[in-house]
Amino acid sequence: MDLTRSQAARIALGAQGFTRPRPGLDGEVASRHVNRIIERLGFFQIDSVNVLVRAHYMPLFSRLGPYDRELLHRAASRRPRRLFEYWAHEAALVDVRLWQAFQFRMDSGARMWGSMAQIIEQKPEFVAWVLQEVRDKGPMTAREIEHDAPRDKDSWGWNWSEVKMALEYLFYKGQVTAARRNSAFERVYDLPERVIPQAQLDEPPLDPAQAHRVLVSHAARALGVGTAQCLRDYFRMAPEPTKAAIDELVATGELVPATIAGWKRPAYVHRDATRPRKVAARALLSPFDPLVFERTRTEQLFDFRYRIEIYVPAHKRVHGYYVLPFLLGDRLVARVDLKADRQSGSLLVHGAWAESHAPDHTAAELATELRLMAGWLGLNSVVPPAKGDLAGELTKSLARHLD
Repeated sequence: MDLTRSQAARIALGAQGFTRPRPGLDGEVASRHVNRIIERLGFFQIDSVNVLVRAHYMPLFSRLGPYDRELLHRAASRRPRRLFEYWAHEAALVDVRLWQAFQFRMDSGARMWGSMAQIIEQKPEFVAWVLQEVRDKGPMTAREIEHDAPRDKDSWGWNWSEVKMALEYLFYKGQVTAARRNSAFERVYDLPERVIPQAQLDEPPLDPAQAHRVLVSHAARALGVGTAQCLRDYFRMAPEPTKAAIDELVATGELVPATIAGWKRPAYVHRDATRPRKVAARALLSPFDPLVFERTRTEQLFDFRYRIEIYVPAHKRVHGYYVLPFLLGDRLVARVDLKADRQSGSLLVHGAWAESHAPDHTAAELATELRLMAGWLGLNSVVPPAKGDLAGELTKSLARHLD
């Protein structure tokens, strides 16, 4: 299959849910809409930065429009539970139907970092005690367990960070999971059998090869089109088993090899991916949205070079601290540095920049989307930007709304 870059971009947008109407624009978003996006994407990446809104809330807003965030809370913490928390792409709320597919990661500990490996090696009795605390008293936060930990200095030489490390080890291994997040955004830990639906726990286990096929298949459906690197990155899998899964899915016809103009690497299209002739999307995207989190793919598909600058010193930032791409039609046409000033009730636009291919109506459409976001976040106003080549036009567009 031969594709132009524009065709590939439209396939990607269709697979990600940007060709469907956003029900929150002229109606009410319901659980069925949320469940549809969960099934489509497979997870919502979690990030602790709350300068605008926590990252896992944004993909639903981008695809559905304004919605009650309680719908996501219910999906992640109430029965019938649709989401569980685990390491997918990164820390994420994951479709509960993928629980079995992640058992290979829990069993192998392949991506486990040093502190988790260290705590089980050096203090296995302490880890066992933490697990027993959760079993006997859960659901509990790390802070609550730390409060109950033995104070005898000869016990384990415990401290809060070691309680947390023990819990993170148990969480990674699937021996505990997150029942919910509390108001301080701390994980509240409990046993999987008290959190994950029993029907899911009763599903037959998958061996690693089967798990990789499931996850690569899901990634391919969610992305629509991508290289082996794109498919591997979606759930952060190792190269060799991912390649084996791709080869098997090509052999069965689920993945169709494709050549995309300008791409050096071969690509794959999911057999069920739609090929839209036109995309009329309008959305602000989280930096951690699956449409853009693989930066090379974003640049190749949309001619949009995107780097998040949260960890860049302020004087070295090109665009700002928390910059969101703006999708209009089938292109990423602008970016805005945003902050929710909850004390003043304002959405602050620190800066706005247009891409060279941005159409003339970009500022007007962006102003509409910013006002929509402000309303969704419970903010009363949008403060126009002071910097960026789109600042003047955007300021005028925002002012016209007030006239």
